[in-house]
Amino acid sequence: MSVFDGIPFFAGLDPSRGETFGRQCIRKRFSESELVLDFDDPSTDVYFIVSGDVRVLIRTAAGKEMILGDFGPGNFFGEMAAIDGAKRSANVTALTNAELLLVPPTAFREIVLHSPEIAERLMRLLTSRVRELNVRLFERSVLDLRHRLYAELLRMASPRKGHDGQSIVSPPPFQHDLAARIGCRREQVSRELGAMTEEGLAEKVRGGLVLLRPNVLEKRVRDAMNAAE
Repeated sequence: MSVFDGIPFFAGLDPSRGETFGRQCIRKRFSESELVLDFDDPSTDVYFIVSGDVRVLIRTAAGKEMILGDFGPGNFFGEMAAIDGAKRSANVTALTNAELLLVPPTAFREIVLHSPEIAERLMRLLTSRVRELNVRLFERSVLDLRHRLYAELLRMASPRKGHDGQSIVSPPPFQHDLAARIGCRREQVSRELGAMTEEGLAEKVRGGLVLLRPNVLEKRVRDAMNAAE
């Protein structure tokens, strides 16, 4: 059995190569809230999430933080440093107890360069991440706070089972986390969530924040984007 078994990114990896490169990798456990990586860290391993969840964020020189995303099992991070050798550009912290597979940069590059299937998978993932960052950058440039919040909640939400036309963010997001995602203060998020509740656009329930009319939020974000153009 290979250390890569069960990790979607490595699907299709030749078993013999998996056994060879697997001997270079290690699995490491992290406790909830434990630092996994920090800014300017010189390490270049790629981290694959076997279990648990982590949070990736960036920080300005003044100390202001922006959450880039939360990642769970099957996801990975740290590939940029493995490719270009530069220092880490983000902070990664365990949100829960987590187990990660650390793949050295040489092994990662060898696997990718000798498997067209895996190389295409990496290119598609990197392209997806660039597209998402471009969208968020554009939102930060042209949308006001209210519409940035709408857009972020829509990204975080998934369809609510048993309630057609509704979405839910579960578990319910902390207001300070939402603020760190869209670049504002917690008090501003609290005010906007209150307005959404009064307007019948959102409702707090046990286990989540329900978006009662996500189609309305989508239209408002779209209209705001068009107006900015």
